[in-house]
Amino acid sequence: MIEFIQWATLATCGMVAAARMPSALRGQNRSLFYIFFLMTLATLLSIHDPYVAIDQALGGMNYSNLLLRFIIFAAIYFVGIRVTRGFGAQDAYRLITGRVGMLVLLAVSLVLVAVFLLMDTAGSSAGMVAQAHKDQRNAVLVEYYGAAGRAYPAYVSLVLLPAMVRAVRSRLPVLVRVAAFLLGTGGVAIALTLLFPVVPPELSQLKYLVNYTAVLCYVVGLALIWVAKVLNTRQAVARKSTEK
Repeated sequence: MIEFIQWATLATCGMVAAARMPSALRGQNRSLFYIFFLMTLATLLSIHDPYVAIDQALGGMNYSNLLLRFIIFAAIYFVGIRVTRGFGAQDAYRLITGRVGMLVLLAVSLVLVAVFLLMDTAGSSAGMVAQAHKDQRNAVLVEYYGAAGRAYPAYVSLVLLPAMVRAVRSRLPVLVRVAAFLLGTGGVAIALTLLFPVVPPELSQLKYLVNYTAVLCYVVGLALIWVAKVLNTRQAVARKSTEK
């Protein structure tokens, strides 16, 4: 079941990224294409077989996992910029791109790299599962590493949440409000990842469900905003043609 969700998420991200490519090549809304492309890469690196193949090519030291974390950081940063600008959330924009947001990103990144370097990372393992079972010290470090990796996405998601709630309750077009609801749901899912350390081992599959729910909600939500913009442009052109 989890493997099906992983590959379905990868296919969805890939198709949306491919659909945006022609516009990106024309110089239109390239940031949206970058977001979908980064999410596709992140999803690919979260699947066992592709992860192991890529990491083995990089030396088998789980550098792919560190790369995955920074790809996620980049994706969620660009999502934050795109969403705050699209919904006019200037307060949230400042919290993401301003001094506070940059300090959070820097601090989390430094902790992430430091903990990674302290671990015994030998042996490619998706999700660093094998590393967590090497010894007690490594198990603790893997938990800290995972917490650091989840901290920045959770920060951005929580910053965006009030703006998404306001958008859902507004009189914006239905498609935009649905998009805001999905983006908000994705944000809540990412925030829930902070609770992963207390999830019992027998419910570990819930972690995958939460992670991929977040990715799908963000991808579909952003895609709906794109569709709403296209429809609005077409309607405006049609009105002008009618007036003539």
